Amino acid sequence: MNVLEPPARVLVRAARLGVSHKLLLSTLAQLTVVAVGAAYLIFGALRTDPFATQMLIRVELAESGGLLAGQDVTLRGVSIGRVQSVRLREHGAEATVRIDATARIPRDTLVRVSALSPAGEQYLDFQPTGGDGEPLTDGSVIDQRRTTTPIPLWKVLGNADGVLAQANPDQLRAIVDELGVGPRGPEKLRDLLTGMRLMFDTLDGVLPQTTALLRASRPVFQLVTDKAAGLRTATGAFADTLAGVGAKDAGLRTLIGTTPQVLATMDKIIADNSPTMVQLLGNLTTVAQLSYIRVPALAQLFRDDRGSLLEAVQSIMHDGGVWAVASLYFRHFCDYPHPRDVPFDPSYPEPYVNTYCTSDDPGLLVRGARNAPRPPGDDTAHPPPGWDPGQRTDPTPLGPHTIPLPSGGPVMPPDSEPRRHGN
Repeated sequence: MNVLEPPARVLVRAARLGVSHKLLLSTLAQLTVVAVGAAYLIFGALRTDPFATQMLIRVELAESGGLLAGQDVTLRGVSIGRVQSVRLREHGAEATVRIDATARIPRDTLVRVSALSPAGEQYLDFQPTGGDGEPLTDGSVIDQRRTTTPIPLWKVLGNADGVLAQANPDQLRAIVDELGVGPRGPEKLRDLLTGMRLMFDTLDGVLPQTTALLRASRPVFQLVTDKAAGLRTATGAFADTLAGVGAKDAGLRTLIGTTPQVLATMDKIIADNSPTMVQLLGNLTTVAQLSYIRVPALAQLFRDDRGSLLEAVQSIMHDGGVWAVASLYFRHFCDYPHPRDVPFDPSYPEPYVNTYCTSDDPGLLVRGARNAPRPPGDDTAHPPPGWDPGQRTDPTPLGPHTIPLPSGGPVMPPDSEPRRHGN
């Protein structure tokens, strides 16, 4: 028997079996192709993995920026999920994204709505600022302050329209004509474009600083815009002032011509009086210091809430006479029995102990807690028996920190001491 005969018989039988069941084999082949195509669409094109662990993250946006449900979510350009939904909120939009739970994204990450091309194809890109920090978890919310959206096309066209409106067509035509004159026109245009590219590259290198400068300058320009009417008025007034100065041109020239002579005369006067000027300035400094110390007293002396003396005298003279009010009522007062001290005595004598008022007049109201009304049977408001009206408190003890008072002068003889006269 030939070696190839058994495999050949198997192939022939398989071919006969396939021919007899060709309809069944075609159906199985079609089902296999459909299954393979569906698996490719789900796992390849749509990048859907039903067995992967995912988490939902909410991203607050100032505006949608063209972001739609079903678009990609990337981490530094690598796809990690898709946008599940985009809903409007009170202060913007909110995008709910479903991403891979194994992706470690810090909470302080920046989120940007980007586009693959000017035609659109937006996607949401996570751009972490660092690798440290607590990662995002299921249900985390990214604040609107950490998200940015692309500039809409309508805003770009509006800004471009504003720039073109500021351009002068005649000047642009003159530039084009100048570039077209002579053989070096293309070279000049190339140098101009190269310089513009260098300028834009330099600005791109300092983009954060340039953006911060423009944002900080916005309030200044807004203030200038708000005060435009006032600035125009000030400019007109300044122009009138300059016109007035121009009308006085001859007088100003005369003043400028005589000023050096006047300054030389003043310099000579100051040089002649220099010896006395120093003393005069020193005296003025002393007067200024003394006046500054007495500013409160001077303020009380020259008060604005009361009239002058002349106004007071004028107020009592009216209707052909001088009008005044006098009280003839005798004001009763208590005369304490102890000797009186001289007000200008610099030795600071100790106060008296027994300061009782001996007057029995019921209409006399004596101050002090000692003279307050007492309950019935309490006679402590009156002097105790055998009290000494001249008794003083114990003298202040002298110690190492006692300040002597030599200004009190020497001890005077007894006949020169002040005496009490009257009751």
